[in-house]
Amino acid sequence: MLQATLKKNDVKAKWLIGIFSFVVFAVVVALGKIKLDIKLDFDVHIFALINAIINSLVAVLLVAALIAVKQRKYGLHKKLMLGSLILSILFLVSYISHHLLSGDTKFGGEGFIRTIYFIILSTHIFLAAVILPFILFTTYRAMIAEFPAHKKLAKITFPLWLYVAITGPIVYLLISPYYH
Repeated sequence: MLQATLKKNDVKAKWLIGIFSFVVFAVVVALGKIKLDIKLDFDVHIFALINAIINSLVAVLLVAALIAVKQRKYGLHKKLMLGSLILSILFLVSYISHHLLSGDTKFGGEGFIRTIYFIILSTHIFLAAVILPFILFTTYRAMIAEFPAHKKLAKITFPLWLYVAITGPIVYLLISPYYH
């Protein structure tokens, strides 16, 4: 097993994770009301493509990390999960940039595809909104070397995070024809 990389302080961790998760959630919610009116020399929807690519890479890293931990390659698992976290931070920056610069895009599909789109979108948004504290608490448990608690949390966090990472690019593929 790996050594702890943080000293245990559950009270401080709960506060920091709670505050950070709330701030990120509040910023993302505020994006629905804010659009910067800046003329740029490139298509701002490039950020949406970048988001889809990053989410796809996160999904690949999550699956690779699961395989690594099942093979007891804990050092590799840690590196892959760190990669997933770093990519997720880059995703958040790109996501905020995209929404600040482009505003909302309305889905133009009709019929069955519209229903499918909104089911995927609504579950993606809901789970994306609630997954951050799970990710951070799961990471914290690993960093303080409480591996049984980490494993227990990861059984919840992993499928939710993977679902969000997979449905993000699907949402992009469905909405991208309607970018103007």
